[in-house]
Amino acid sequence: MLKNEIINNMKNIVDNCMGDSIEACQTSCPMNTDVKQYIKLIREGKGKESLKVIREKLFIPRILGRICAHPCESGCRRGEEDKPLAISNLKRYVADNFDKPENWDLSKLEFNGKKVAIIGAGPAGTQAAYSLIKKGYSVSIFEKENHLGGMMRFGIPEYRLPSKVIDSELSILEKLGVNINLGVQIGKDISIDKLKSDFHAVIVAIGKQIGRVDNSLKNIDAKGIFTAAEFLREVSLTENFKDIGTYTLTVGGGDVAMDCARSAIRLKKVKHSYLIALEKDINSLTASKHEVESALKEGVIFILSSGIKHIEKDSTGRINSITSKKCLTMFDDKGNFNPQFDEKIQEKIAIDTLIFAIGQNTDFSIDKNELLKKSGDRGFNFDNLTLQSKYVDNIFFAGDCSDSLIVIQAMATGQRAAKTVDRFLNNLDLKEGRKLEDEGGKSTTQLHMPTDYLPTGWDSSEKIMRNNNLELSSDERKKNFKEVEFSFTKEQALRESNRCLECECKLCMKECLMLPKFTSCPKTLFQQYLEIGYENMDKNIAYSCNECSQCTIKCPHDFKIEDNFKEMRKEYVRANDGLSPFSDHTALDDGQELECSKKYSITIPEKAKKTKYVLIPGCTVPASMPKAVEDTLRHMKETLGDENVAVILQCCAKPTEIIGETDLFNERYSRVQNEIEKLNADVIVTLCPSCFNTYKKYSGKKVISYWDLMKEEIGIPVEQKEIGNDSDVIFNIHDSCPTRNMTSHHDSVRWILKELGYKVEEMKNIRENTRCCGVGGMLGCINANLYKEIVDRRVSDATQEHMISYCGSCRGSMELGGLDSLHILQLIHEGCYMKKDAIKRSENYGFHNRLETKKRLKKFL
Repeated sequence: MLKNEIINNMKNIVDNCMGDSIEACQTSCPMNTDVKQYIKLIREGKGKESLKVIREKLFIPRILGRICAHPCESGCRRGEEDKPLAISNLKRYVADNFDKPENWDLSKLEFNGKKVAIIGAGPAGTQAAYSLIKKGYSVSIFEKENHLGGMMRFGIPEYRLPSKVIDSELSILEKLGVNINLGVQIGKDISIDKLKSDFHAVIVAIGKQIGRVDNSLKNIDAKGIFTAAEFLREVSLTENFKDIGTYTLTVGGGDVAMDCARSAIRLKKVKHSYLIALEKDINSLTASKHEVESALKEGVIFILSSGIKHIEKDSTGRINSITSKKCLTMFDDKGNFNPQFDEKIQEKIAIDTLIFAIGQNTDFSIDKNELLKKSGDRGFNFDNLTLQSKYVDNIFFAGDCSDSLIVIQAMATGQRAAKTVDRFLNNLDLKEGRKLEDEGGKSTTQLHMPTDYLPTGWDSSEKIMRNNNLELSSDERKKNFKEVEFSFTKEQALRESNRCLECECKLCMKECLMLPKFTSCPKTLFQQYLEIGYENMDKNIAYSCNECSQCTIKCPHDFKIEDNFKEMRKEYVRANDGLSPFSDHTALDDGQELECSKKYSITIPEKAKKTKYVLIPGCTVPASMPKAVEDTLRHMKETLGDENVAVILQCCAKPTEIIGETDLFNERYSRVQNEIEKLNADVIVTLCPSCFNTYKKYSGKKVISYWDLMKEEIGIPVEQKEIGNDSDVIFNIHDSCPTRNMTSHHDSVRWILKELGYKVEEMKNIRENTRCCGVGGMLGCINANLYKEIVDRRVSDATQEHMISYCGSCRGSMELGGLDSLHILQLIHEGCYMKKDAIKRSENYGFHNRLETKKRLKKFL
């Protein structure tokens, strides 16, 4: 049975792993559009496929590509370090170039006998209609205007969103069979009571189309004063405004105010278009930065940090000027909107048209009998999640009259209301399994990754800057309503899509070559373990981990994933009478027994004698470089004193522990521990990283690597000083992953090479971030293909043909990968190494060398 700490570790991973998290660009989109995927397809030149992904969520991509407020960009990870992707522009590029009405999906379920009425044909109402008609409902839209689109048509100027684009995209509703009733005003032509009785459900999506003015101002009733709603409606229909004057002033700092000021300056009669706002500067305005920049280009004159003190009118009753006052602050200490003014700082501005863009209200005239019952300032009373009326069970709300502020939010409420209606009419629970944040109510927690995990070179001087749409020049767009922005060219779209960082956590999956062969992410894997038990999972999973710790290094939460696999190995062994369940480990066990046996082992001095240092060279080095072991011992004796240095040639049995055979490891390790205690040395000196860790954990002695010993105490052999000065070789260094956290080892090895005079070029993934050579976890015994993949991946990091390692196993792996691979001992104790000296060294590996090492060490008896 797995230990509680391992079970808790798995639970922690399942609860907190972000491997299956949706990217922040997607969660920031109220319609949950798969932004990363459609941008990826653009980058791959697959425009049609990209459009298909977009249309899975958005049925009006050309409209949204032009006017969406793109909250997705607020979640763009690149925006935290640079500028976010131009996501809306990329959507427009795909829609403008690949969306054809003849390819629209007009499939829908068979009519189910239920009828739904929708009041309002704005983004919420049309989205609800689209969602419900596809599900087999009979849908009827009732719209008081003579055109579809709502505030998309009557609140957004033609130069931003051409009416022909609206007509084209919304024509899909008629093609699908939606019954569209234009010029029908609910509350006047048809009562809401009748709709309630004639239809199985009614969705109210009437928006907010009544503009507000500041009624606290004297002379607010003067001629020439208008709301943004009435001004933009007439301009959208006629590209004119019959009561416009010569000098206009728009009040407000949001996008609607920009629309008004920019529309006014296009009218032939207007000479100057002013905009007054409380905000202190351009950057403080709530309007989109692009809209502000466009207004400035077109000649709108901004009067900032100001509010209106007085309105004056002429003898005809028309406004002829305003007096402004200086705004000191907009908000009080609690963050509430509470502007404070300095009434003494004033400025008089001559105008004859004043447009208030300070918000809008819902027209409640549809409900003359107060069937829906309003709730104070909020308006209609409904459930936040389901949008169902709290008073009439078959009436639902969507759009700006519910809880949306922008077009994409309005669409999300339309879809949410449609989902509720579908459940309601099928007698299903309206709330089960639903969360407001999953249906556009608010953004979910965004996925943030440390800058360390961003792709290499993302912030280089050659990085791709954000691309913006090409536009008509300011001269070309004056006094007309031609569309200002152009769609991206193919080249622009490719450049911009290439800026995507493809955010996802799964950082461990990108680094580890093992995990992706068994799971989509750690959360999914360990959820399976917890659900069905480790004993019912594939044993290959636990034994394919090479225990390199890279998953933990890459993980923002530092999850200890390898610990789970280590513990599972022990459990598999316990269930198999103390041995690994894999027959492929039999040869390893046999080899370990020999390496721990007296035949292949020796301790010098043989009789118990107190020494200060004991060299324990391990297994791999003695099995491949007998002379190097002899030379190392001689170097230590010459510098530390013959009587102060002993040697133990015996295996620490670490591979036995790695495969989970704990009892067998304890017995085998006890043999070398007995020899250590006989000598009673103060310090153990190692040549092997795994030996270093094993003795540090179990021996009770101070442990130091030969590399640190040289740097800190004895230096390199005197005769080897600068021996490599004339070498024609440049070496890479492969750091061993078992001692990735031993900075002193990294430093000492590099110091040694410098003392020897050899040239070094550092490669990727070194020191504490080093990659495994493939041997870790004794992987090669049971998964030779994966072992070779890991070897090849590590070799791909190399920038030179010559590799230095300070682990015998690592040296062999680097040679398997095709490099000229040396152990550092070969440089420390041999002559100047040249390119011509490159040979394959693994062929001379074996137990015969262990016996040769033992023979050489006997010289020191």
